[in-house]
This record gives sequence, C-alpha cells and structure tokens, in this order.
Amino acid sequence: MKYVIIGNGVAGTTAAINIRKFDTAGEIIVITEEDIPFYSRMRLPEYLAGSVSEKKLILYDDAWYERNNIRLVTNRLVVSLDVSGRQALLENGAAIPYDKLLAATGGSASVLQLQGSRKNGVFTLRNIADARKMKQFSANVAEVIILGGGVLGLEIGNALRKVGKSVTVVEFFPRLLPRQMDDAGSGIFKAMLESLGLRFYLNARAEEVLGNDLVEGLRLKDGTVLRGQMLVISAGVTPNTSIFEGTGAILSKGIPVNDRMETELPNIYAAGDAAEHSGRNYGIWPAAEKQGEVAGINMAGGNTLYEGTIPSNSISVAGIDVVSFGEIDVECTLPSLVYKNQDRGIYRKLVVRDDCTAGCILCGDMSARQEIMSAIREKQSLSAVQKIVENLELKWTPSQR
Repeated sequence: MKYVIIGNGVAGTTAAINIRKFDTAGEIIVITEEDIPFYSRMRLPEYLAGSVSEKKLILYDDAWYERNNIRLVTNRLVVSLDVSGRQALLENGAAIPYDKLLAATGGSASVLQLQGSRKNGVFTLRNIADARKMKQFSANVAEVIILGGGVLGLEIGNALRKVGKSVTVVEFFPRLLPRQMDDAGSGIFKAMLESLGLRFYLNARAEEVLGNDLVEGLRLKDGTVLRGQMLVISAGVTPNTSIFEGTGAILSKGIPVNDRMETELPNIYAAGDAAEHSGRNYGIWPAAEKQGEVAGINMAGGNTLYEGTIPSNSISVAGIDVVSFGEIDVECTLPSLVYKNQDRGIYRKLVVRDDCTAGCILCGDMSARQEIMSAIREKQSLSAVQKIVENLELKWTPSQR
C-alpha cells in the first residue's frame, strides 16, 4: 500500500504516525512545500521575539522520519490531483502515484482587500518562511501596526514589543479576541496589555496603507493616521483547496469530509484547516490533530469516526493567560457565573446551558482550569461543580437568578 500525505503540519504528521501504527510495511510519503520537517507553527511568535531558535521549533527531525520509515519530500508543491490515475501532480511536472491520499494542505493567511497592501513592509504570518522575512525586516523598524486583534495578532504584537518595537493593534470588532472573549473579559485583558505599552484602536476599519514603495503608516476609515514602518495583517485563514479544482469535488468552506475524514473522491481523505466537517472549519490545533488521527487510522484499514472538537483557544501574552473553552456566549444571552477583578486583571466566566456547564472564559488566573474543562467536556451539572464555583467566587450575573 502506498500512502501519500500532502502537508507536514500537525494533521499530516499525526496521520502518518497512525498509518504506521496500523500498517508497518506500507510506503508513506509526506510532501511539503516547506524546507524543514514538522515544526510548531504556534511558536513562531516566540521565534520573532528571539526567545526560541529555528532549530528548537522543529518537533520531529530527519532521524525521526527515518526511524519510522516515512519519506519526507520538502520544497515540493502539489498543484493538482489526477483522481482517475491516482496521482499527485507536482509543480515541477513530476507525478507521485498513490493508493490512498490525504490532503492536509492547511490554510493561507487571509489578505484583506486593502489599498496599498502590496507595499514593502506588509506581512502575514503563517509559516517559517513568513517568520524569517518578518524577523529580518523588523530589525530595521521602530513602529509596527498589527491589523487584527485576535489570538495570532496579539501574539505577534507582543513578540515585537519584546524586541523593543512600538506596537499598535487595530481591530475591526469593538473588543479584542472577539471570538474568544466577551466585552467584560476583553476589557480587563485590554487594560492589562495597555499597561505593558501596547496601543489599541477598536471598532476600527483600515482604509489605506500609506507610503510609496515602503510602508509609512495606515489610514483608518475615520481619517485617523497611524505611523508605522511595518504592517502585519492577521485576519484569519483561508483553506488551501486549490488542488481539488478540476476534480469534480464540490468545495464549500473547505473540502467536505464525512466522519471518517473521507472526501467524496475515491481513496482521498482530508484533515486540518483544509477540511470541512459537518459544515465547519475548526482552524485549531486540537481539531487538526484529532482529524489527522482519524484519517490515518481509516486510511490504514481501521474504522473510527471523528465526532467534532470542542472549540478551544489559549493565549499567553507577557505572562497574562487567557483560555476560552466550549460555548463562551460572547453575546451574553445564556445564564453565567462570573468573577471579575479589574485591579488584579482576573476574569472568570462559567456559561450554563440547561443547568449544565457549557463553556468558560478564564483570564489572568488559571485556577481549576483542568477541572472546569473536564466538567464542560462531560456536561456536568452545576451541582457537581459547586465546590469549584465557591472556590473561584463565581456569582450569577445581576440579570440572572
């Protein structure tokens, strides 16, 4: 059996691991357009800050692939699929045959339709190649503008703050971490970051990147002009599904898969950011890892199902930790128990649905984190977590109970 995996991120690598568990003799080929083995994309902001070397980013080195009899092909881009001929077609004209194929092609950083966005000094961060360019360029600038106040945007902003840059973050929504926090928690988090020197423009829309060939600043829709010699756009991820063009597959938010991570195309699976399961692209590491596991097992003849992943995000900026898990109810329409302390930078929220724990937001204090997450996974009743509620001083919000 010959297995071809396109992409060496967490989904593709986890699939390879699980194929090898079930098939010790089959040929496994992992193809990546990148030039290094499997590494931690999540730590790229640390690389920007100089706190970790490129070598330390690598999770599995060449020797690991050799030990597991997995062939890693780097610096090669798969451009299309020959479904009837069972071949992956490369940019250089080569064709690699397969019996089973996994598309773990990930996603590309979304680029906003913004006037002047092609100027020198505009960056996105998705892979090590992006990080190398950003690190080299940032060495010669003093002021950086981050367009996007989500998890990655804030991690990049803090990394560049650490190396002495003046950082301004522009966010379209009226709060930071708009998908991970509600207004109350975001306000506390924002105040803590401001105390570190980060500046924020919320509920703001970018209009034009200023400068001739080089970035000199950013003009907002309301006329505000921000100075900066470097602009980082962090506006989400677009699934990489171009290899499916011309195959007859119907694309939606990604390439649709069933619970076995199979696409509608014979012998072709998908996992990670490129895959759409039950109408959803998760875009988070735990989901990609689990999808890769399920795909690998089934490709090797096993039988297991992917049942979805509880939404989760975590961020740590200058020692300030934030975790969101499960149903966090950013619009505050569900009952919730809350503790907040502006002075200490602490916010805790436990969301309740049908008298059961449904989700949480934790900011500044990770006490009982694992216990709360377990309760949410198991949909424990409020009475079962009463001791946690008392210890964390959680109270019903004024409009509830």
